[in-house]
Amino acid sequence: MRFTPQFLDELRARLSVSEVVGKRVKLKKAGREWKGLSPFQQEKTPSFYVNDQKGFYHDFSSGKHGDIINFVMETDGLPFAEAVERLANMAGLPLPAVTPDAARQEQRRRSLHDVMDLAAKYFAETLASRVGAKARGYLADRAISPATQLQFRLGYASPDRFALKEHLGKLGISVDDMVETGLLVAGNDIPVPYDRFRDRVMFPITDLRGRVIAFGGRALEKDVPAKYLNSPETPLFHKGDNLYNHQTARKATHDGASLIVVEGYVDVIAMVTAGFAGSVAPLGTALTESQLALLWKMADEPILCFDGDRAGQKAAYRAADLALPFLAPGKSLRFALLPEGQDPDDLVRSGGRGAMEEVIAAARPLADMLWSRELEGGNFATPERRAALEARIKELSNGIRDEVVRRYYRDDFVERLQRTFAPDGGRGGFGGRGNFRPGQGGRSFQPRGGGGANRFGGQGFGGGFGGGRRGPPGPTLLPSGPYQAASPQLAASPIMRGQRSAISRREALILQCLINHPWLLHDHLEEVAALEIAHPEAHKLRAAIISAFVNDHYHSPDPEEQAEKMRGDLAKGGFSQVLQRVEGAITTAAVWGAREGAARDDVLATWHQLVALHRQWHSLLRELKDAELALGEDPSEANLAWLRDVKARMAEVDGTEALIEGFGELSGRFQKSV
Repeated sequence: MRFTPQFLDELRARLSVSEVVGKRVKLKKAGREWKGLSPFQQEKTPSFYVNDQKGFYHDFSSGKHGDIINFVMETDGLPFAEAVERLANMAGLPLPAVTPDAARQEQRRRSLHDVMDLAAKYFAETLASRVGAKARGYLADRAISPATQLQFRLGYASPDRFALKEHLGKLGISVDDMVETGLLVAGNDIPVPYDRFRDRVMFPITDLRGRVIAFGGRALEKDVPAKYLNSPETPLFHKGDNLYNHQTARKATHDGASLIVVEGYVDVIAMVTAGFAGSVAPLGTALTESQLALLWKMADEPILCFDGDRAGQKAAYRAADLALPFLAPGKSLRFALLPEGQDPDDLVRSGGRGAMEEVIAAARPLADMLWSRELEGGNFATPERRAALEARIKELSNGIRDEVVRRYYRDDFVERLQRTFAPDGGRGGFGGRGNFRPGQGGRSFQPRGGGGANRFGGQGFGGGFGGGRRGPPGPTLLPSGPYQAASPQLAASPIMRGQRSAISRREALILQCLINHPWLLHDHLEEVAALEIAHPEAHKLRAAIISAFVNDHYHSPDPEEQAEKMRGDLAKGGFSQVLQRVEGAITTAAVWGAREGAARDDVLATWHQLVALHRQWHSLLRELKDAELALGEDPSEANLAWLRDVKARMAEVDGTEALIEGFGELSGRFQKSV
């Protein structure tokens, strides 16, 4: 066989159908598909559709249907081999060498797939046996149910050094095949090949056809050299060219799910279990160019979800640098950073789907991540340092290969620089001059919100097409000293990481009401327990408040004594820092009903208003998701009107929330603020 199925699969993975078809047909985006006039016969109304996720085109006018190879054969009149050669040249993919044993090699690869499938079945049987009790306990601790174990074909490799080798040997599998698939460890210095995976929970890795091509193994003992061990590079497996859960996620994203990239196998399983079916993970490496191309074939803006620690932030920056040269119109990344110290598995188990939805909703664009990194911890007290920042940012935008995207990034960074460094009446950015005003301690920088008007009457220094385009607002930076921007504390704050990564103001007010007025729990305990609390720390604090109340019931008639006792109980439970975060999330002192000493009627009025708005907001969030999915499925005027209506109602909730600040006359507040 001249072209093996593996080669053809790689060719189709490298080239999207819209990219190939778009060279001959003018395509327009239509939901998740593209449409245009038929290239096969004359028509006035577009009936030709392209679907990149499924990898095919369909022409309703002629009934023709196929993939990129069929399209080139049909439109250029080429035979199969020549069509493949042309596409391979377009993709930069070397043609396989024509050798007499090509067919034998393909048959060999098929036999290796059979070996991997037998190994996966053996690991699954071992997990279900008496030997797998410890592994089942580990999976139960991670809330991975037996049904989920079957769904992902999880297994267990026993501690025995030759268990898999002996099992496959009885089935007629040769040692050479086991070594070639990476199941055994062999070498000149190893007299007897032995099992690579021992005493590990096994995660099968499959290709787009669902065939097992490799394994990831998670150690159950702490003193092993590697907690996670992956299969080596084999004829079936190249870890930089594959994604965990790729096959399932591709279908899910086509059906409307968000494409979310997490870091590990267990994270993917937790996300899928929580309802995020379009979740994938790299395979033991940082994201590669090949994996990035696979992601963009499934979604225009994949969401990269990283742990909220310093390592997770560095991984996000590496991914941003990787993607930058390959950005194209409509193709980018978004970044979601988790609360510090938590990975997706932790967050989903502690806060449920709602907590993860909050993190995903706060995902930040690629440009924001790059901007935050360049300013993080920087001191820009001198013109030279500001010039160096400008040069770095200019170099970043110059690294983008696509001319249009590069121009828009340059314009966006110009405006961010201008807003950050140019005071009113001045001009900043590339080639602009910052003006300075005297301040405490000498000449100090005065940041401002917008840029001076340009000659086109707009803000900034000329938009992407010569106009005065005003880009989305960048983060407002708060100097802690002259020209000091984005300290490590600020970089971790909601301003830099997305507001929803912190405890929301409404959740903080609800918790503060309960802490300052525990007597509310006498009549509202079930209501409190049923509230949707998104932030994991707020979720845990709510549980601690209920536990403290249930254990003591707080019978003191003095509300202030009750509040003091509640704070004491929470402090004993290790919640002092969380209490500080709750108080820090409340940005106004005008919500009197939540404060200590408020009159009972004011507290009740505030409580009912908070709970009603909280429930309404979460209901609208769910409806917003439904409206967005509907618009993606069918970009009709009706669905667009639905989406706009939901957003308008969400704005009304935000406006109504301000009315809470009017409650408090009985507590000494005599004027309402609306």
